Amino acid sequence: MATGTQRAPGDRRIILNAFTMNCVSHIQQGLWVRDDTRQREYTSLDPWLELARICEAGCFDAIFLADVVGLYDTYGGSADTSLREGMQVPVNDPMLLIPAMATVTEHLGFAFTSSVLAAHPFIFARQISTLDHLTGGRVAWNVVTSYLQNAAQSLGFDRLPKHDERYERAEDYMEVCYKLWEGSWADDAVLADTERRVYVDPAGVRPINHAGPYYSVAGPHLSEPSPQRTPVIFQAGSSDRGRDFAAKHAECVFVVAASRGLTRIAADIRARTRAAGRDPADVKIIAGLSPVVGGTEAEAKAKHEDYLESLSLEAGLAHLSGNLNVDLSHIDPDQPLETFNTEGVRGPVKSLLDSAPPGTRTFGDLVKLNMAGQFLVGSPEQIADGMARRLDQGVDGFNLVYATTPGTFVDFIEGVVPVLAERGLVQREYQPGTLRDKLFGRSRLPESHFGSTFRSLAG
Repeated sequence: MATGTQRAPGDRRIILNAFTMNCVSHIQQGLWVRDDTRQREYTSLDPWLELARICEAGCFDAIFLADVVGLYDTYGGSADTSLREGMQVPVNDPMLLIPAMATVTEHLGFAFTSSVLAAHPFIFARQISTLDHLTGGRVAWNVVTSYLQNAAQSLGFDRLPKHDERYERAEDYMEVCYKLWEGSWADDAVLADTERRVYVDPAGVRPINHAGPYYSVAGPHLSEPSPQRTPVIFQAGSSDRGRDFAAKHAECVFVVAASRGLTRIAADIRARTRAAGRDPADVKIIAGLSPVVGGTEAEAKAKHEDYLESLSLEAGLAHLSGNLNVDLSHIDPDQPLETFNTEGVRGPVKSLLDSAPPGTRTFGDLVKLNMAGQFLVGSPEQIADGMARRLDQGVDGFNLVYATTPGTFVDFIEGVVPVLAERGLVQREYQPGTLRDKLFGRSRLPESHFGSTFRSLAG
């Protein structure tokens, strides 16, 4: 019989997302060479359609598609390692997968990542509206500001704008999008009156005439209102500025942290949300988690060790170098952690060393743990116990990181989901409506959200 935290029906449930990327190797670098994964087939539709069907059968809330527009070229001063290892390059557009996956599902949501540096907001707003129409309101946008120099240089910038300036640009970008999605078209603008031959009442469509520090957009929006108008907003910034941005805009905040830090992070995000004049219940905290499920604990541990042996340390170092903007090619991965003089290394590396879990022996061990995400290893009951503990720490759901695809998700759905369902921790069937309906019980942004203030433009 399942054990652990029990919840009555109707209590807060766990949100489940499959975390993936339209590339060869996403987070757990090097596992693409295995025979039990479909990562090398990322350029064809079949594995994506299979994954969508699997996730909907497991009553997942969404597939969360990560993305990066740039090369990880900090490690060793070039992108050679990234290219050899297929480390988030080559990478295809995540947005274009969504209509295909939507055709084989009815309820599953689709969150995708797009940087405010990558596309003009006038064009991007139309793309979002198109996706929201085609999916019946099942789209979410993970807002990012980019962090790779190569991305900025490839997008027409001399160099990557400074951290806070990227968020200022994002603020202007969001305002343009809200004005287009929420304010440019009145709810009753579309008449589709065949007798009078009037599809749109011109009086119900307004230009936005936005003049901001980064964007000038006349409008109006080119798309008629979609089911959600504004997509569900995800955000993953961990800095103070990033969390303030999340408190103002995000409906789901993706956090990657050790279990011991989740309570503090969740409380901080909710406090900032309250200070921004919003109900903290309007923001869901989504933690990253790498489940390794076995029929028994011993079986799961053996699988875990097999994955660790298959990981590529060099690819992990290249990934981490890009994330930290520090070249780690000169650090010996076999160097014991206790021999590091933390006063003599750069801040991001010091923070990484300070976060090392107890028992971590070498820098290579630490890189493997960082690369693999927050591993949770065990039987279905043990995995469910660990997730329930995190729920009690203030987390609302999980982005599940795969080791093999779709195997990790199949193992989780077949083993863990029935245990969670028995405990009342996950949905057994979908609620009707849009993705926002399913997550929050409403299709539109709430009145307290900043984006809703622009509805008055439409009259």
